[in-house]
Amino acid sequence: MKCTFIGLGVMGYPMARHLQHAGFDVCVYNRTETKAEQWVSEYQGRSAETPAAAAKDSDFVMVCVGNDDDVRSVFYGNDGLLNNLKQGAIVIDHTTASAELAKELDLAVREKGGEFLDAPVSGGQAGAENGVMTTMVGGEQETFDKAEKVLKCYAKTRVLMGPAGSGQLAKMVNQICIANVVQGVSEGLHLARKVGLDPDRLVEAVNAGSAGSWQLANRYRTMWDQEYEHGFAVNWMRKDLGIALKEAERRGAALPVTALLDQFYGEVQAMGGGRWDTSSLLARLDKLAGDWKD
Repeated sequence: MKCTFIGLGVMGYPMARHLQHAGFDVCVYNRTETKAEQWVSEYQGRSAETPAAAAKDSDFVMVCVGNDDDVRSVFYGNDGLLNNLKQGAIVIDHTTASAELAKELDLAVREKGGEFLDAPVSGGQAGAENGVMTTMVGGEQETFDKAEKVLKCYAKTRVLMGPAGSGQLAKMVNQICIANVVQGVSEGLHLARKVGLDPDRLVEAVNAGSAGSWQLANRYRTMWDQEYEHGFAVNWMRKDLGIALKEAERRGAALPVTALLDQFYGEVQAMGGGRWDTSSLLARLDKLAGDWKD
């Protein structure tokens, strides 16, 4: 069974590897061609010069790129995957993008005789490397059932949320929850630093109770040590929160704290932290209090 994977970033690179190791015939495409060549040298498979060439004869076409514009650039045009889509092929967009784009792509893929799922992922680079991500999926049940054989290669948890666009809506909720938890952890650690608590003992106690969270357990040490050159970048979180805030405005939903956190992340970007992990909200507090090490 032939698979195409378009977009070999920190998530897509290992996701495509899991497909190849599972026995699928994988062809990859990346905007920077050397990245695709590197992937082939490591895992065999094939690479193509355009999304259209990569999608040729594939049963499944996975996309994992940056934003709505990036998605459109690999779907449309003479070199776009839609121009060479096999009848009955299933296209799965793992990009975190807008729900409106997902609905648009669903129609476009159906017009070409294919099927579509929007399936943004959560779990970060470590989840992608280890094949244990969560994917929130929008689309038809029948399409989802047929896609399980590929999704399970890199996603431990796979949940069909509803029709096209529902996966993206669920991912918006996911990002809102993460940002709010990170701010809470940041404020807690900030106070702990000021009052002289031992962070390791503190987290041992707090994380065993109702205040426990993945962010606290997995990020507290690097946050305390002011180390942020890892993880999910602030730039991408701001992109995701922007999508959520725009959707909320369109639907008449109030997200006052999320809007404030988006501003806080803007301040982190102004500190030069656009590529820092999202846990760097603590860096903003440390700077305000004069505890930040430049």
